[in-house]
Amino acid sequence: MSVKNRLIYLPLGGAGEIGMNTYVYGYGPEDRERLIVVDLGVTFADMDTTPGVDLIMADISWLEARADRIEAIFITHAHEDHIGALGHLWPKLKKRVYARRFTAAIGRLKFEEQGHPTDVIHTVEPRPTVVEAGPFRVQFVPLAHSIPESSALIIDTPAGRILHSGDFKLDPTPIVGEGWDEAAFRAIADETPIKALMCDSTNVFSPHPGRSEATLADPIHGLIANAGGMVVATTFASNVARLKTLAEAGRAAGRSVCLLGRAMQRMVKVAQETGVLTDFPNVIPSEQAAEVSRQNLMLIVTGSQGERRAATAQLSRGKYLGLELKEGDLFLFSSKTIPGNERDVLRIMNAFSEMGVDVVDDTGGRYHVSGHANRPDLELMHQVLRPQMLIPMHGEHRHLREHVKLGEARGIPGEIATNGMMIDLTGDVPEVAEYIETGRLYLDGSVLIGAMDGVIRDRIRMALNGHAMVNVILDEEDAPLGEAWVELMGLPEVGKRGQGLAELMEAEITEFLDRAPAKVMRDDDKLDEALRRILRQVAVEEIGKKPEVTVVVSRLAVE
Repeated sequence: MSVKNRLIYLPLGGAGEIGMNTYVYGYGPEDRERLIVVDLGVTFADMDTTPGVDLIMADISWLEARADRIEAIFITHAHEDHIGALGHLWPKLKKRVYARRFTAAIGRLKFEEQGHPTDVIHTVEPRPTVVEAGPFRVQFVPLAHSIPESSALIIDTPAGRILHSGDFKLDPTPIVGEGWDEAAFRAIADETPIKALMCDSTNVFSPHPGRSEATLADPIHGLIANAGGMVVATTFASNVARLKTLAEAGRAAGRSVCLLGRAMQRMVKVAQETGVLTDFPNVIPSEQAAEVSRQNLMLIVTGSQGERRAATAQLSRGKYLGLELKEGDLFLFSSKTIPGNERDVLRIMNAFSEMGVDVVDDTGGRYHVSGHANRPDLELMHQVLRPQMLIPMHGEHRHLREHVKLGEARGIPGEIATNGMMIDLTGDVPEVAEYIETGRLYLDGSVLIGAMDGVIRDRIRMALNGHAMVNVILDEEDAPLGEAWVELMGLPEVGKRGQGLAELMEAEITEFLDRAPAKVMRDDDKLDEALRRILRQVAVEEIGKKPEVTVVVSRLAVE
């Protein structure tokens, strides 16, 4: 009896959300498919829901349990939401990594920082170069985006050709890197029919065709040429094309240009070393910048999303590396504020405004263009590739749903596939094969923890309710030795009766210990429960909160 093979697609991150892109393709008998992984990205934490967390990435337990079936890992481009988890999760998989030159260089830097072997990252030239990975034949196809060498992937399988778009925009003049080549994509569809298109959905609600990166040069040059004082501009550190446009505008206005921020300096350096960035204007170090007159200086800085430790936030708080913004200076946000970062960015804008600095942002779209395809561009991609089926990715649920509707309007059947939905692509229409339990991993300091481990939940509860610790010492006969003492953290010192909160708790505990039955005094669990209840009861009566409680009972040993 012949074994039936199937072609599957499984998003573990990036489908139903923007960020944390992690996708799996498989081909072979059910539950024995050979697998490839496309992208291992991160998303970023916030103080409201994940306080103290550095990065968030997909829980790859499903993949880890099937590591012996994984052929390779492919990275479409070097944005953190596609490559940021590679260094953290690679030790769980330990498979060869394939990427284009710029992306591979960024990946190797991450591996060096983590102490991983860099020779497992292989540089791949674009199509027609083919990477053989088990039953898969993979080609990188250049596409424009807001970072150099972003690529779609052609994934040829015995069941048909998949095109995984990665992040893209239809930009024929992206300043740095390859532009949109419609003829090349028509040739891909003519060569072998596209069975399934996995497509970026980020800007499906943007009704106008996307604008080219090249359209920003004149407005930015004009803005900087007419500025009087010092000029500072911020954008995404990875947007090398924008950095070049900004630097060229500064030089054209007769200004010395200085890059501030390690991420920005690293991106420019890697782009130059890998040959994707040429003719970048000369820049000066920060020590020299402090000596240049204000009207002759332009800073290009990190921190467009309000990151507290980045150069933009540092400048908003006063001096940074000897540089300071003053009345009459200009600050340009050549970037879009990612949803969730609005508060931090507005705080910085207001701080600059209080200094008398003129703040210019993306309102009106003169100084920033998106790196993602808008609705008409997605329609053109559908028309050019003529896929048999459409699976939207890289978007929240509303984006995926709208993108499916867009495809169906052209007669292309689609499926809303969110994280954990395994899709069978073998037939003429996509079908849900099964649901995989998915989750998130948190990088908390230097340790990876599960989202359900309770660490962050406890941290949030302490932040909301405060913490009380009671210490009790018992002698050999289980009687109190001295008085109990209470230490408070994140709680008011005085309750509504005007008395010290810790002292009231100590008094209640002392009274309880004096009359507690012997069986409670002998049983640590019963004693812990009773003391915890007393502390919370006093707290509720005095301050209206139930704090987190730690009980420490020390018993003197019997000799």
